[in-house]
Amino acid sequence: MIADKSKFVPRVCYEIFVRSFCDSNGDGIGDINGIISKLDYLNELGIEAIWLTPIHPSPSYHKYDVTDYYAIEPEYGTMDDFKRLLDAAHAHGIHIYLDLIINHTSTLHPWFSEARKSNSNEFRNFYWWMTPPQIEALGISTRETSDDSQVVYPWHENLEDPEKYYGLFFKGMPDLNYHSEALRDELEKIIRFWLVEIGVDGFRLDAARHIYPDWEKHLSIEFWQYFSNIVQEVKPDAFTVGEVWAETEEVAPYFRYLDATFHFDLSFALQRMLIGERDEEIVEKLQASYALFEKYNPLFVDAIMLTNHDQDRIGSVTGNHKAKIKMAASILLTLPGQPYIYYGEEIGMLGTKPDPYIREPFLWTNNEPESGNTSWIEAQFSTTDTVAPLEIQQADPESVFNHYRTLIQLRKSEPALAQIFAPNLHRVCLHDNQMLAYLRPHIDKSLIIMHNLSQFSKPILMPADKADFVHIVFSNDPQHSELLTKMELAPYCSLILASIPNR
Repeated sequence: MIADKSKFVPRVCYEIFVRSFCDSNGDGIGDINGIISKLDYLNELGIEAIWLTPIHPSPSYHKYDVTDYYAIEPEYGTMDDFKRLLDAAHAHGIHIYLDLIINHTSTLHPWFSEARKSNSNEFRNFYWWMTPPQIEALGISTRETSDDSQVVYPWHENLEDPEKYYGLFFKGMPDLNYHSEALRDELEKIIRFWLVEIGVDGFRLDAARHIYPDWEKHLSIEFWQYFSNIVQEVKPDAFTVGEVWAETEEVAPYFRYLDATFHFDLSFALQRMLIGERDEEIVEKLQASYALFEKYNPLFVDAIMLTNHDQDRIGSVTGNHKAKIKMAASILLTLPGQPYIYYGEEIGMLGTKPDPYIREPFLWTNNEPESGNTSWIEAQFSTTDTVAPLEIQQADPESVFNHYRTLIQLRKSEPALAQIFAPNLHRVCLHDNQMLAYLRPHIDKSLIIMHNLSQFSKPILMPADKADFVHIVFSNDPQHSELLTKMELAPYCSLILASIPNR
């Protein structure tokens, strides 16, 4: 069982796709110094932890195919730059989580360059190799596609080699084989280097359910016991959040060894609800998932998000509907868990697959000189014609940015919303499946949150036992101010209520 890290868990996190966030030197590519220059902004927004997408050297634009685990991608800066980022982030009270890619490497990694030379090479067992007859005998020549990999034929040829190598995601990303004790020794060195020598606060763990291939799937969970034991030994307060892109039942066992995992079922349910404008009994589904997670770890952290760098942006999912974009934020930031905001969500950025277009440049300003805007790709979705840059939104009290900022501040200041462990969530029945309402009970001050998912004004049919919840903590419906006097909620609006004592 993992240790109690309750003192070290940030309440609001932010995912930065480094290449697209902020360019400090005018080469069009986001970099580490660019992130340093925006820490005041992130602090203003209310962010307490940053998940950085991979920063290691890599031949790709996304850097998920590592060639050196001990270095910084030169396009992004130097190790000294990264150390300055850590120091500056910590001075702002912000943790840094490193995206650790240990399911696979690049084919250009020295390990694989050696392994592919011959089946007697000392690095050969760092990867998965089989002859075509062996592959056929095991019935593993093809696989069913999954949300996180569309590859059907995962075995790839190595020129003039009788054996093929296994690469679940892409032929340029050969999977590592952790049956190799020598590889495990190398992994331990990598963990120690980043947690102790460099001082990062934790890891986002890529492809956590695929550490072993499908035919040895059960070993992936056991692997994380080994991994977490190393983390506990070298830095007990380090935080781990895993990408387990699967349904809740498959996700739950990973909580035995990881502090948090991303809640993909919730992400997709929220997207469907925003499109269909109807509740999917989300409170009951969340309660069921909490009960399941708790069986494996009473101190589980539910890492919740709207979308991430592998999904169509929530702005596009909603059809660039500003009120729905705001409501998506209202739901995310009032549910239990540890929310992760994908960079640009707070200004309503847009994007649909293919992947580069869900990772477009953050819009800081209207492309003024030295704005920090990156230009490595020509944006097709998030342009100044479709999304107001941050500079404009900061001055607009009705902007998506200021909506996010207000709700983040509220989440951090209200104990009922800030609670991460032992999620506090109960259904409030308003007798309308286009009205989502829930109670966040707390000994200091309980809150009722309600969202009108529809395009129509809706009556608020408050249960009799909740009649004293009339003090308005938050509302983006202009007809409400300090007290709930009009029992109605405008389309796509949200309301947070507290009770008035002795009423």
